[in-house]
Amino acid sequence: MAAAMDWLPWSLLLLSLTCDTGAFYVPGVAPINFHQNDPVEIKAVKLTSSRTQLPYEYYSLPFCQPNKITYKAENLGEVLRGDRIVNTPFQVLMNSEKKCEVLCGQSNKPVTLTVEQSRLVAERISEDYYVHLIADNLPVATRLELYSNRDGDDKKKEKDVQFEHGYRLGFTDVNKIYLHNHLSFILYYHREDLEEDREHTYRVVRFEVIPQSIRLEDLKADEKSSCTLPEGTNSSPQEIDPTKENQLYFTYSVHWEESDIKWASRWDTYLTMSDVQIHWFSIINSVVVVFFLSGILSMIIIRTLRKDIANYNKEDDIEDTMEESGWKLVHGDVFRPPQYPMILSSLLGSGIQLFCMILIVIFVAMLGMLSPSSRGALMTTACFLFMFMGVFGGFSAGRLYRTLKGHRWKKGAFCTATLYPGVVFGICFVLNCFIWGKHSSGAVPFPTMVALLCMWFGISLPLVYLGYYFGFRKQPYDNPVRTNQIPRQIPEQRWYMNRFVGILMAGILPFGAMFIELFFIFSAIWENQFYYLFGFLFLVFIILVVSCSQISIVMVYFQLCAEDYRWWWRNFLVSGGSAFYVLVYAIFYFVNKLDIVEFIPSLLYFGYTALMVLSFWLLTGTIGFYAAYMFVRKIYAAVKID
Repeated sequence: MAAAMDWLPWSLLLLSLTCDTGAFYVPGVAPINFHQNDPVEIKAVKLTSSRTQLPYEYYSLPFCQPNKITYKAENLGEVLRGDRIVNTPFQVLMNSEKKCEVLCGQSNKPVTLTVEQSRLVAERISEDYYVHLIADNLPVATRLELYSNRDGDDKKKEKDVQFEHGYRLGFTDVNKIYLHNHLSFILYYHREDLEEDREHTYRVVRFEVIPQSIRLEDLKADEKSSCTLPEGTNSSPQEIDPTKENQLYFTYSVHWEESDIKWASRWDTYLTMSDVQIHWFSIINSVVVVFFLSGILSMIIIRTLRKDIANYNKEDDIEDTMEESGWKLVHGDVFRPPQYPMILSSLLGSGIQLFCMILIVIFVAMLGMLSPSSRGALMTTACFLFMFMGVFGGFSAGRLYRTLKGHRWKKGAFCTATLYPGVVFGICFVLNCFIWGKHSSGAVPFPTMVALLCMWFGISLPLVYLGYYFGFRKQPYDNPVRTNQIPRQIPEQRWYMNRFVGILMAGILPFGAMFIELFFIFSAIWENQFYYLFGFLFLVFIILVVSCSQISIVMVYFQLCAEDYRWWWRNFLVSGGSAFYVLVYAIFYFVNKLDIVEFIPSLLYFGYTALMVLSFWLLTGTIGFYAAYMFVRKIYAAVKID
């Protein structure tokens, strides 16, 4: 279940965060020192495919197994991501080479895949599955060498090295399916400087693999589990025929190289920014949008509003000025409580909860404490923070509910604690049933689901009640004008005051401020990429908050000028208009960027997208609502009301 934000004083902060950190290590991810010939454990994480969006356990396929399979204890984030970290039979020793070794099976007895196993392996290869391994918590990567100068001479060609996470399970060629059954591990170590008399220690700083497909007949194995790889390109790949049994060897080789990369910088390989410029372009674009909105606001507030207020406060010729302008005419109705105040305050409470959670998570991640090396930490932190932020969500919802003349605070608190989380849990549970049916490791285990329910009803619910109780007891927001007993008639509205037109107009600018970063977030979620640009993300978040607030103020001003005082719900809906564009972008991304054709992966994509859009609407709607509420109270406090 995975937005974006960074931007010139801030660039100095970003620069300081991306520098080598020397001796500072985040708790729990301190370096491990190895001596010569110490075992370096290779563990498997999962199998993933951007085509199916369904992760699987490593041993869901007939790979070689160790004598005893041991699963690593995982945190909440790892479980929700579908990680199932398990030991493997690869024997790797620090700075010790291995030419070729048979992983399982003897020289005269290769591994035999049954018809059913062959069919499953062939299916996974055709679905573009990748295998993810880790060594010393460092994920394996496949080196891709791209040549940028294709038209020039070979000598002038510039080699652009990129890394692909994991390695391909196999490949297809002319309707035949081939399995990568030989892995050439290339591990890089950094030799630590020590005093002369002490033995050298080593740290693993990079983990690469070159997967190969070598058929059984071309691999020569002996009784000691050693093997000889075929020379040159004479060998044929190992075909997997899904209609019959297949015999093959699983083999591997290990090569060590010394590296100048220090342990603190070892993740830089995986997180290389090849597109820094586009992020800065995104930020500059966003800043231009914010300045544009600020210009409109300045014109409205400084010129129009001051003129309006000055005219309204003149004692003479009041009737003429009241004919000219409309927002003062609705002063007796502008604070009239809307329909369904309990639901409105509950949704806004959940929006505050989300806002606090997202702000803290992005800020902490920007400081480097939730980096990809802390596997699952981001999602675990987000879950717990959302639970604990319930006290702030409850407080704001309770105070607003009392301001809107609500009386049933207990029911309101229950609604706040269960409405949005209930929708999220319901959608996730339905999707989880489909994932269970596919036997995917992405399915949340039943005990984890029970633990999440216990967190919801044991932590979040009581905290929401606590916050709601104190918020409801606190003095309600002070509205500067009284509400008339009889509602004023609303004149017929122009076509551009339609709610949907308002959503389209209000959403385009905040979405334009963040859509480039949104692409990188979608790539991280749906294409198994690392997202780590939390400095950029933090700046984009700030820009999003500012632009949502500004556009909300503009929209509520025009609505009140049209003498329509029913702004509460409308402003909440319209301020979240950028969520509509996120939905449109998600559909565009699905059609143009992803190669998903099956029903269940499509259902998962749109199910989780619906949750993202709902959460984003709550977040931006809440930001816009409170900005508009402060604006409305401010302008009506500035005029004299008879």
